[in-house]
This record gives sequence, C-alpha cells and structure tokens, in this order.
Amino acid sequence: MEVPGFLILMYLFETYLDLRQHATLKLPTLPKTLEAVISQEKFEKSRAYSLDKSHFYFVHEFVTILIDSAILFFGILPWFWKKSGTFLPLLGLIEENEILHTLSFLAGAMIWSQITDLPFSLYSTFVIEARHGFNKQTIWLFFRDLIKGICLAIVLGPPIVSAIIVIVQSGGPYLAIYLWAFMFVLSLVIAPLFNKFTPLPEGELKLKIEKLAFSLKFSLKKLFVVNGSTRSSYSNAYMYCFFKNKPIVLYDTLIQ
Repeated sequence: MEVPGFLILMYLFETYLDLRQHATLKLPTLPKTLEAVISQEKFEKSRAYSLDKSHFYFVHEFVTILIDSAILFFGILPWFWKKSGTFLPLLGLIEENEILHTLSFLAGAMIWSQITDLPFSLYSTFVIEARHGFNKQTIWLFFRDLIKGICLAIVLGPPIVSAIIVIVQSGGPYLAIYLWAFMFVLSLVIAPLFNKFTPLPEGELKLKIEKLAFSLKFSLKKLFVVNGSTRSSYSNAYMYCFFKNKPIVLYDTLIQ
C-alpha cells in the first residue's frame, strides 16, 4: 500500500500544479509583456492548442495512474517476473539465466505498453495535432514507425539489454559514466533509422551559424538538416556533443 500511496500522492501534487497552469491557459487576454512579440491571432491559436493538450494530458495521466496503481497494488510486476522465467525451460535452460529472464520480462512489458498507449498516441497525433495543423503523418507512416520500432526492439533489444546488464554487473564506481556513454552512442546509431540527416547547404544561414558558434567559442563540427516535416510542422533544433565533436541539427521546418 505504501508504494501506490506515494505514487497517488505525487500524482495529486503534480495535478494540482497542472490545474494552476490550466487555469492560466484559460485567460483570454494576451500578457502585456508579449504584446509586442506575438499577435492576438497567434496567441488565440496557441491558447486553443495548449488547452486541448492540457485536457488530453489530464485524461491520459488519470488512466495511467489507475493502471500503475493497480499493477503495484496487486503485485503484478513480481508475479510477471516469476511467470516470465517459466519460458526459460522451453529454451532448454535448466539454470536461471539473468539476461534471458530479463529479456522475457521486457518483451511482455513492451507488448503491454504498446497496447495500452496506442489509443492515446493515435488520438494525440490524428485528432489533437491534426486539428491544429501540426500533424504531417499519414496513418501508414504512423504504423510504419510503430512496426519499425518493434522490429528494432526485437533485433537490437537483446544485445542492448545484455550489454546494459554486463555494464551494471562490472561497472563498479564508474557505472553511471559507462551507462551514459553507452546510451549516448546508441542514440546516435538509432536516430538515422527514423529520420534523414543531410548537411546544411552552403549559404548565408550556414555562415551566420558558424560565425555565432565561433563568437561563443562553440567548437561546431557539422551542421545537419533533419526531415522533421514528414511527421510534424513543429520547428525545432538541437545540438549534441561528445568531447570536441559538437554538431547542430536543424529541423527543415525551422529553415522554411
């Protein structure tokens, strides 16, 4: 009872904060500090979108807390951990194998997560995002990404989980650093499988970014453009660094 109770307490506190933010979103007038920055029309569009997202968030979080509390209250996780180990004898394994047992457990958890989260993902993408003109995905692209993610989990999941378990077992005092380095490299490998990265063409924009980076002593190595417009009309950019290698990635929607 203690763990679900703490979980519910955190949910109530976070919901209280979210309700305060929701009340602020309902204010119809543009803050004076933003009057010279954004038009009333854009403010209304932003406000309507934020309210829709807020309503959706409340429903999503409420369902999530119900499911998570039930899982903890009825001891589903330890029960499923034991059950997932019963598949090992089917593989001809008599002795307990931590890696295979973990893979069996995570496979079941992934299936459950995909099933429970799918309705919310569909509604968020094809109702809320589409209603406000942000969604660029087709239903085919949505499920293609979903299937691609599942296939990647099946192919890459076992070696990744095995590597993480080995790192945890032998990481010692530098465990956190080893795990961070491993996950960072992994993210660089997986990202190109879902998006196309191309070098930013020569021109005024590239020159200005390079000049800004030089003035800030930012050791910029490469500038990429990612095809974010295939999924959304959001504009974004990000950077990542590994020692002195610091590329910057711009969404094509931001350039447009």
